[in-house]
Amino acid sequence: MKFTTLMLITFVIIAMSSPVSTRATRVQSFEELAQSCLVTELLPCLPAISMGGDPTKECCDKLVEQKPCLCGYIQNPAYSMYVTSPNARKVLDFCKVPFPSC
Repeated sequence: MKFTTLMLITFVIIAMSSPVSTRATRVQSFEELAQSCLVTELLPCLPAISMGGDPTKECCDKLVEQKPCLCGYIQNPAYSMYVTSPNARKVLDFCKVPFPSC
């Protein structure tokens, strides 16, 4: 439990200190996409990713919105371990969001 709490705190600190502040709503050019991806939008998914279990509807909705951003998160060392973890893949499957092929 302490490890999960530490992981959650670390993720929030990294997410909040990220220079990327964006919001995904549609497919855009690279410059627009870089400005439309906000990893903190995925905070509703953090309990399901870090502890397992089924994600909430809010989590699934945010994953669908952030789908164009997932490759960027995977390529960012600060977020990669969260997006590529076994629990993250289960969350993506549950929400019917395909794992991106970057």
